[in-house]
Amino acid sequence: MARCKETQDIVALKKIRMDNEKEGFPITAIREIKILKKLRHRNIIDLKEIVTSKASAANGHKGSIYLVFEYMDHDLTGLAERPGMKFTLPQIKCYMKQLLHGLHFCHNNNILHRDIKGSNLLINNDGVLKLGDFGLAKSITNEQAAPLTNRVITLWYRPPELLLGATSYGPSVDMWSVGCIFAELVHGRPILPGKTEFEQLDLIFKLCGTPTPENWPDAEKLPHAKHFKQKKHYPRRLREVFNRFSPCEKDLLERFLTLDPTKRISAREALDSDWFWEDPLACDPGDLPRYEPSHEFQTKKRRQEAKRMGDQNKKQRTEERAPPPPPQEMKRGPSGPNHGPRGSQGGRHHHGHRPGGQPSSGGRYGAGSAASGWSAGGVQKKSYSRGGSSLGGYGSVGGGMNSLGGKVGSYSNLNKSMNKSGGGSYSGYRGSKTAGWAAGGGSGGQQKAGWTGSKKDEK
Repeated sequence: MARCKETQDIVALKKIRMDNEKEGFPITAIREIKILKKLRHRNIIDLKEIVTSKASAANGHKGSIYLVFEYMDHDLTGLAERPGMKFTLPQIKCYMKQLLHGLHFCHNNNILHRDIKGSNLLINNDGVLKLGDFGLAKSITNEQAAPLTNRVITLWYRPPELLLGATSYGPSVDMWSVGCIFAELVHGRPILPGKTEFEQLDLIFKLCGTPTPENWPDAEKLPHAKHFKQKKHYPRRLREVFNRFSPCEKDLLERFLTLDPTKRISAREALDSDWFWEDPLACDPGDLPRYEPSHEFQTKKRRQEAKRMGDQNKKQRTEERAPPPPPQEMKRGPSGPNHGPRGSQGGRHHHGHRPGGQPSSGGRYGAGSAASGWSAGGVQKKSYSRGGSSLGGYGSVGGGMNSLGGKVGSYSNLNKSMNKSGGGSYSGYRGSKTAGWAAGGGSGGQQKAGWTGSKKDEK
């Protein structure tokens, strides 16, 4: 994060990674920038400008490029995992309406987001929700001929057609992810937390039923269908599992989590759902409570630290309960006047003692990185200084930037972690290996709900 010296606005910086680029600008970054320039909407993250840094010995005599975004106080995952947090139904409806409005705008402009998840839904203290991280977004047309990659969307929110290898798809892939978010908000926890693609498919089919010619005629034609052989046929149990949902909530969830993507509900149709019109109604964003900054990578660190302490305490309790080992007998010596009687124990007893030692210290865990990019032109001459207190805790800058600035602007004291390598996270951005967030604390790395075996591709 940084602060604009001219306007005093706090902004978020996203560094474009050029480490692996031998020639030119990353194609994925160019694609993201083109999409963000096209999408101007209240519920889509605002790309403000681009700034560059001066080449120096500290950065290998290579200047860096940063995207400047508006600062968002929270992401949905970080907010939901605050201790004691429980969203009200008017609050959930408010967030869902904003998500659907932003996504409807994307789809109307032939843009697929392809990574809808809680950590990419950014929220400010005015209650406004915005879609973020368009590093995997793709512009499509009705005449789309080239195959699309199915290695997109974080595993817990990935639809079954992508898991089965589909390379031709549309907005319905985003709508499955929205359905998972919807159920998660109402239910209170993720509903499909698979660890592998096979496990994810199995969880989906156990909840939504096994594909059949009746409920999904084209399923058997997908590339990976023959590799996934189910041992039994599962009935659809969605209404049974979520029996505490209201009838309108069940109806909407059914339409979100429809196996056949051609029958899945659209964002426009979801906005017309009866659920939004039954009491209680969605509240106004300005009426939502204000919270301290909450991002997914922060809550993840707390969970990991709590787990480490729990494991340590469990180990200590186990050691305290362990009985001492029995005393060991000495070997019998030969009979004689100078030795004990036959069968007696000679010498000292060797009693066992409990193991000790210092407990191992826990490590530090950081957030993943996000993809980005920008064209080389149109740099605006603004400069940024340190953004004050630790607002949001952004990921560390890769490449060790000591001095930033030059003809187009300058940065000063962005954060103490500027020399640390690795990608970071802006409001929980994850899943890409093209760019990282600048100016924050924490080292780079993948997060729990981030990319699962997927790599950024050029399609």
